[in-house]
Amino acid sequence: MAPKSKKGGTATDKKKRLSKLERLKQQQEEEEKKLQEEEEARLKAEQEAAEKLERKRAEKRKWQVLVEKDLQRRTDELEELYILEKCFSEAEKWKKEVRVLSKWEHYVECDGTPDPSVAQDMNTFISLWKEKGNEDIDDVMKESKLVLNLIGKLQLILLDTPSYELTDEQVAQYQGSILELRELLHLKFNEATETLLKEASSLVDTDSGNLAKIIKDENITLYVWANLKKNPKYKRLKFGDTEVGFEIPKALATSDTAIRIFHTNYDHISPLPVIRRPEKAAVVETVIEDSAEKETPQDEEVPQAGPEEVTGNQEMAASAVPATEIKTEESTINLQKSTTSLKEEAEAKKEETETKSLKVESLSVVPVATLPEKLSDAVAEAVVDEDAVDLKGFMPLGGIYHLNILQLPPQCKQIKGWTIVELISGGLQNFVYPPEITDDAPETESSYPPIEFIIEINKNVVFFEKPMVARWDAEGKSWRTDGFVKLFYNLKERIVSFSLESVYPVTLIQDIHIHMPYESWELRPLNLNEAVLNITTTFTDIDIQIKDNQCMLAAVELGDDYDLSHLLGKWMTLTSLIIAMKETGLNVFPSEYSHAYVAVNNKDPLVEMKSYRQMALLASAFSFSWSKWNKQSGSAVVFKASELLNKEYVGDKEWSLYMFNGERAQKLKINEYSEAFSEELQEDTEFHSTLYHMIKDFTSEDALKKIRNTNYLFIDTVCKLLLSVRVLTYS
Repeated sequence: MAPKSKKGGTATDKKKRLSKLERLKQQQEEEEKKLQEEEEARLKAEQEAAEKLERKRAEKRKWQVLVEKDLQRRTDELEELYILEKCFSEAEKWKKEVRVLSKWEHYVECDGTPDPSVAQDMNTFISLWKEKGNEDIDDVMKESKLVLNLIGKLQLILLDTPSYELTDEQVAQYQGSILELRELLHLKFNEATETLLKEASSLVDTDSGNLAKIIKDENITLYVWANLKKNPKYKRLKFGDTEVGFEIPKALATSDTAIRIFHTNYDHISPLPVIRRPEKAAVVETVIEDSAEKETPQDEEVPQAGPEEVTGNQEMAASAVPATEIKTEESTINLQKSTTSLKEEAEAKKEETETKSLKVESLSVVPVATLPEKLSDAVAEAVVDEDAVDLKGFMPLGGIYHLNILQLPPQCKQIKGWTIVELISGGLQNFVYPPEITDDAPETESSYPPIEFIIEINKNVVFFEKPMVARWDAEGKSWRTDGFVKLFYNLKERIVSFSLESVYPVTLIQDIHIHMPYESWELRPLNLNEAVLNITTTFTDIDIQIKDNQCMLAAVELGDDYDLSHLLGKWMTLTSLIIAMKETGLNVFPSEYSHAYVAVNNKDPLVEMKSYRQMALLASAFSFSWSKWNKQSGSAVVFKASELLNKEYVGDKEWSLYMFNGERAQKLKINEYSEAFSEELQEDTEFHSTLYHMIKDFTSEDALKKIRNTNYLFIDTVCKLLLSVRVLTYS
């Protein structure tokens, strides 16, 4: 029995009472501790909130100071940029003078060749050549070089001349001349083929008794076979040591027929591109805010000079042309962009600031195809017919293979020293195959099986994927992929074979955007007025070198299976280089419809254009490169930049990231290896109204000297190349 306490309770009851008191006391202590912790947390939160508010206020004050500093120097920076960017209008004037001078030089030379821009000269040339008869294939091939040269000049006129300098009548005249020359050239090759076939009996192969001949130059290759013996065992033929050939059915092997495979390295079948012209010229100007009202001084005009006579961009700007309103296409983007957003941020402290307008030549004329904003309404139309080739997304590559079954003309006969030939009106006649089936002479389809052709792909064109084979539909004026019975590819041997129930012009089709979007890019200076643009795509690595106002394809990774000697290492104008690279299969030049076929970074078009122009100003001393953060920066652009003078490449840790939204440029705190994108400024840096002045803060004296001495034609060419490739949108 448990002992009793003095008060009469047991020890167990006392322990229970004590335990209950302890629990209550412990509970009270815990509540007090919790209240204390909550109070401490509240005080800490209030302190942190106060510190955070103070930091925000400090950051806001710091930001306001930066805004005010930018506002104070904004006008000066934009005025300086305006003077520097006069190099673009100077380049346009220089190119216009070159065009005028070339016309004068052609007139003075008086070498008998027509001026393609003069309608009377072209009409006379075309009429005289039409009247000329009895030309053999050698004569036509010789004359074809002149014709192709004239067509090339007309195409360059249409592409190189700013559209506001061309009237609708001139555009129609040049395109009409191109179409006439195309048609006449093909007609002359038909006449020369007819002349060759009339002499087939004197050029026969001793083994087969038939004519099999290859005629070739740098522009065309003509394969001709004349069926003189009509021996059905000669149904399959390969021309010489090539793989080009055909297999014909018995109905053709026993007929008076000839087979012609006429391969042209040019495309004179596809429709001409539409030249978009503005109804009315638009005025390009930028409004600059400032606290003082004053007129922009009118400078004297600069005398024109070639690249070797230009001492430097700054020296040229000292005597720059007047501030004029630049006229450009109405179809281009609206370049009247407000520059007052920074002022609004500091409006509370800068109420007394007055404004003035300063007309600035902010942009030179740029080709329509390089301007992105108008593209939103230029989405490629849906192709209803699946077999029709969409020429906005695909292009013929490697030339055209004209396949013909011809009626063999009467052969020349030698009688008593005389050469006698029966003349047939109508010229070269096509052999209708399969013949029209009538009730009088019913035939089964099996009597006229398909004809098999084998063609070779030239080594001077590059297909990165298996090409489509298309035939020309003369009625629908389009390339089509139907009508082929069999298709066989041997891309290693560069051979394509196919069967057709009838004959058509045939071509190989490649995706225009096969290299887009690019994986990366880098613009790197080499020497004064010399730089290289490297573009890495899914399939290859391309280096385009710029020197003064010339460009060349410096390197491309392809292997030894191709012969690009016509293009690699050849200096030419930018327009000529673009045409040549496209025709080779190295198309890294977006069109006005490309955004509908490629996933792009949607950038503000004005921001993109300003970036290219200011990057070009710095291209002699700075290297620029792709950044992964460009995709996450909205309408602003983000790229890497670093000064590069005495080294070949920029080290990975030497790059800095810059962001530009058209009105503000800043150096970012993040780098390429950061975990997330942030617009936070790099410590101890400011922002500027222009990209040029932002980067100038981190430029050495040697680099500045190099930038000042840069040739204005080099700057213009770099800018046009960047606009043509559009690395900030298509990478």
